[in-house]
Formats: sequence, C-alpha cells, structure tokens
Amino acid sequence: MPLSFPLFGGPKENRSGPPEWLIVGLGNPGQKYLNTRHNAGWHLLDTVVRDYPDFRFDESRHKGLVARAELAGVKVALLKPQTFMNLSGEAVGALARFYKIQPERIVVAFDDLDTPLAGLRLRLKGGAGGHNGMISVIQHLGTQDFPRIRLGIGRPTGSVPPKAYVLQPFTKDEWAEMLVTYERGVEAIKVIVTEGMEMAMNKFNKKD
Repeated sequence: MPLSFPLFGGPKENRSGPPEWLIVGLGNPGQKYLNTRHNAGWHLLDTVVRDYPDFRFDESRHKGLVARAELAGVKVALLKPQTFMNLSGEAVGALARFYKIQPERIVVAFDDLDTPLAGLRLRLKGGAGGHNGMISVIQHLGTQDFPRIRLGIGRPTGSVPPKAYVLQPFTKDEWAEMLVTYERGVEAIKVIVTEGMEMAMNKFNKKD
C-alpha cells in the first residue's frame, strides 16, 4: 500500500528573512485522508521535503503547517492548510498577508479531475473548476490571478461519484504513476521560483 512521505525533514538550515514565494498544497488533515486523491497537493509538498530536507513542517501558523527554507537559492515557504479542504483559503489568505506575499508569488497545487491521471498542468491564473479548495482560496485572496499546479487524478469510471472518488486512496499502480508526477512537480516549482511561471509552463506543459 502507498504510504505518505514523512512529515518532517532533516536538520534545519538558515531560514532567516521572509519567504519570497508561498507554495501551497491542498489536502485534508487526518490519517484517513493521507493517501487519498484529494491530498495530491500535500503529496507534492511531501516530495519537496523528501528531496530537500532543509524543509521541515515544524511551524504552525494561521491554521496551517509551514515549512521554510531555501530552494535553489530562493527563500520559499510551503503551506499545508489544516482547515479541511473547503476552508483552505483561510490559511492561505492569512499566511499571505502575514508574509506580505502578492498573489503572483503564491502557487497552489491541487488534485484535478479534468487532467488525466498523473498529468501535470501549470496555469498562470483561472477559475476554480468546481474544486472547493480552490473556491476558498480565490475567495480569501480576493483574486483568481495566482499560479497553480494541477495534478491530474482523472475522472472515475462507472457509477462512482466524483465526491467519493477523490476521497479514495490511489491504487498501487496509480500511486507509482503519481510519484513520477510529484517529482516532476518539484522540478517545476524550482523553475517557477528561479525563472518564472512562463518559463516553467514552457518546460512542463508538454503534450503527453
């Protein structure tokens, strides 16, 4: 069975100064949700922690877990809202105001039914697409103009309702595909914070 990555990273390096970017992963708190499709945003941040152990989710601020460190020489904060999905924007809006980060430097990663399984799509801005977490983030930021990383989970087959599907865990085969996507997502984040969103879109929005 798939397992979530460790919550905490390794020894803490220097993280002085405010972050230049806020990277948000949407998901639901609680053990029963850890490996579900709806927690794909959290899985992406867990992959950052796995690959860059200077990041540790050792801060609790504004209804979220925060990890701060440098990624490719850029000060970055990772945020996992702890409010449950439908209220995710409470944590995002509050932390953005606390760090004085503008929306164009807030990147939100989330599970997307309309992107094929294990697909990765970067967007400069846009609507919520019916995703309740994104609806909340847009409400609390007061704008749709912020970058996002869409992590494809595909749509259910048969008679499974989408609301039930997103709360089911990935299968073993799906998890193996998603791990590759999360690794690509980490590389995309590095390009976003160092070279900008347009460059990242050019590199990672390739046709499958």
